[in-house]
Amino acid sequence: MSDADIDLDGIEKRMEGALGALRTEFASLRTGRASASMLDPVTVEAYGSPTPVNQLGTITVPEPRMVLINVWDKSLVNAVDKAIRNSGLGINPQMDGTILRLPIPELNEERRRELTKVAGQYAEHARVAVRNVRRDGMDQLKKAKAAGMAEDDQKMWHDEIQELTDAAIRKVDAALSAKQDEIMQI
Repeated sequence: MSDADIDLDGIEKRMEGALGALRTEFASLRTGRASASMLDPVTVEAYGSPTPVNQLGTITVPEPRMVLINVWDKSLVNAVDKAIRNSGLGINPQMDGTILRLPIPELNEERRRELTKVAGQYAEHARVAVRNVRRDGMDQLKKAKAAGMAEDDQKMWHDEIQELTDAAIRKVDAALSAKQDEIMQI
């Protein structure tokens, strides 16, 4: 096995993927600010299969505490309403024909603390994913060692993989800190 078989770019991309997944999870946390992405996890039973809300209507954010959904198919308005109510987001839509208004309520102190804990759990999942990628990189290194890689090269690759891991963990921690500050300041 040659040095080229240690796929540092692949390791880095997978770590960035874990960070991207974390950002997506953070975007779905309701922080008291209206955001179209907060509806991403909501699916509606439509046309015989679960369908994301953003494929059933136009989602707009006209003001900081309001989300509007203009449902394209009149027959699905009640299903979208029910899906949002049952989603666990804590939002009660108001129907106006084919338009659903989603007023975003203020968060109380207790709910903010719960959300910071959830954000912490998301960050821990991301850290675990990064460490799993690191472990895969170290496995590649072990195979290269067994194939006769020099010890100096081995040490260099080990340090490179560890640097990528440390940088990714720092990014996760920074994202968590920013999200927790956002939740507690609103």
